[in-house]
Amino acid sequence: MSRVAARLCQERAAADGLGSNRNAIKYLKQDYEVLKQQCLQAGTLFKDEEFPACPSTLGYRDLGPYSFKTQGIVWKRPTELCANPQFIVGGATRTDVCQGELGDCWLLAAIASLTLNPDILYRVVPKAQSFQKDYAGIFHFQFWQYGEWVDVVVDDRLPTRNGKLLFVHSEEGNEFWSALLEKAYAKLNSSYEALIGGSTIEGFEDFTGGISESYELRRAPSNLYQIIQKALRAGSLLGCSIDITSTSEIEAITSLKLVKGHAYSVTGAEEVSQGRLEKLVRLRNPWGEVEWTGAWSDNAPEWNYIDPKQKQALDKQVDDGEFWMAFSDFQRQFTRLEICNLTPDTLTSNEVNRWELTLFNGQWRRGSTAGGCQNYQATYWTNPQFKIRLEEPDDDHEGSLNEPCCTILVGLMQKYRRRQKKMGEALLSIGYSLYQVKFLENHTDIHMSRAFFTRNQPVGRSDPYINLREVSSRMKLPRGEYLIVPSTFEPYKNGEFCLRVFSEKKAKTQCPRVDNKDTDDEFKALFQKLSGEVIFLTWIFLSSCIGKDIKSDGFNINTCREMISLLDTNGTGTLGLVEFKTLWMKIQKYLEIYKRVDSDYSGTIDSHEMRNALREAGFMLNDQMQHSIVLRYACSKLSIDFDGFVACMIRLETLFSKLFHLLDKKKSGVIQLSLAEVKLVRLKYHLGKLQQWTTLKYIYFKSLL
Repeated sequence: MSRVAARLCQERAAADGLGSNRNAIKYLKQDYEVLKQQCLQAGTLFKDEEFPACPSTLGYRDLGPYSFKTQGIVWKRPTELCANPQFIVGGATRTDVCQGELGDCWLLAAIASLTLNPDILYRVVPKAQSFQKDYAGIFHFQFWQYGEWVDVVVDDRLPTRNGKLLFVHSEEGNEFWSALLEKAYAKLNSSYEALIGGSTIEGFEDFTGGISESYELRRAPSNLYQIIQKALRAGSLLGCSIDITSTSEIEAITSLKLVKGHAYSVTGAEEVSQGRLEKLVRLRNPWGEVEWTGAWSDNAPEWNYIDPKQKQALDKQVDDGEFWMAFSDFQRQFTRLEICNLTPDTLTSNEVNRWELTLFNGQWRRGSTAGGCQNYQATYWTNPQFKIRLEEPDDDHEGSLNEPCCTILVGLMQKYRRRQKKMGEALLSIGYSLYQVKFLENHTDIHMSRAFFTRNQPVGRSDPYINLREVSSRMKLPRGEYLIVPSTFEPYKNGEFCLRVFSEKKAKTQCPRVDNKDTDDEFKALFQKLSGEVIFLTWIFLSSCIGKDIKSDGFNINTCREMISLLDTNGTGTLGLVEFKTLWMKIQKYLEIYKRVDSDYSGTIDSHEMRNALREAGFMLNDQMQHSIVLRYACSKLSIDFDGFVACMIRLETLFSKLFHLLDKKKSGVIQLSLAEVKLVRLKYHLGKLQQWTTLKYIYFKSLL
């Protein structure tokens, strides 16, 4: 299936609700109900071949097949570990989430927070799963992944050592929903080891589809306690941690029994009277033990001076990893608070409003769309660009009557980096900037050039570039049109991303394409005509048109044959005078462009300069086509010689010209094709190649783009 057809299928599926929590995508095409019925009919227990009970499922380095940490591990089903295994006993609680030997406290803190809101919990952990009724050794869970929900199937074979679960487990010992949830999340990210280290925000977002905000506690707003209370009431998920200054401090325990570099859940916030009101917060350590020993800890003397009923309700005096502390101590002892907003505006407004969400997906590709940050002016403009139009101000907007404001929350998330850890890929440092722009109504799809970013400064941006999965920020902007440019800090870094824009009122959007008209100051090509008769063209003669200032060995014989083949209208294998004159003029044109975009006079152009060359030649190509050109014509150092440049130009122009004139029967300058006609054209004219190289300047697929 072509990429265009595949995209059509995805759009239709999305329209039918596929990818929603109610109709999640089957991860790896595994259908839970079908697989379960097959096992029940066969009388067998499910064995997941996509995530088998073997060393590779555990990890690749620290938990790899030859690591001492994986010695003695045996995979067992819960029915082999206890007499009466249960999926969930009396509802899911925080004590069901106790950390094992895996360094995924960030994930377990998110799972523990999940238990505070049953509605959210049961979106992730579907009900009607059991070790008794219709048990077939198969379970499933649902996670949000970059704009869509996926349903992940696992078998119930879990890693054990000495008859006990190796990783997450419940305090009771016979409850297994948390262990199976951890396994499903490990499958989604390729292995258990891939879950080591992370931010609680990541787990929050994958469990809810929400968007997160982070507070530095030493620079927190004055109303932070009210924000925490309101977030807890709204069902938002909260986590906190203490930053470390060196690797030796990871999970170091302070004198007051707080763990550095460790993720805690924030599970409560209450005010008590002790002659004066005291603000308290309740935290949970996913270890299930090691609790704060300072003021308001279990059995602390402060509890003796409050109302006995309130003391009984709050002070449980159990070493279960959960404890109270004064809010003032919380701000001094902890570094960061993270809140995942299910409805972001509930934290700043007294009313719960439904925000509008706009989702963009994109890629950074080395040599074509990975332009780096604004420090790299020569390539920054090649980054993907997305346009939004804010027309309706907030209901309670700030600003003057002449310039009402619109609130947006923008989040840039890089995809799949955790599952790529085993291949040595780390998180990229990412960020984004917003620019205010002005477009005419009929020019809504312009990709801004380098000159625009030289002249204009951003009106908003994310915090400094950082290697997190997602960076986000809240902004209040005047009504108008804005360009969002997501980028990595350094250029030439491959990656995929999704960009989410939450707005109180619906925002209009556009993904710009390269503009052909923004090059008046650059494009001044003069063409020379060749007189005289040339009947036969040899590759030696063709090579002579390259000057000494261009690094090239001359056109190779294959390029010459391609040029002759593409321009040979009468099928003789040679070029006559008219045909050669056309080719000669094109080569002169290409040479002018090639020299002009070679800004450092190196005699070659790099893949980013190739974008300028394509623009000057009049081609408007989307990012995917730009990347295809780089893959085909650039060398390993991302440079393109004149031979490859001309071959690319000839192929582009010939494909456009022949097919366009053939299909433009009305001579209107626009071709509109139905899906059926596209399929027919593909069969007759090898449209698969055309899709790789086509320009939106000439062909407009009305039903597809």
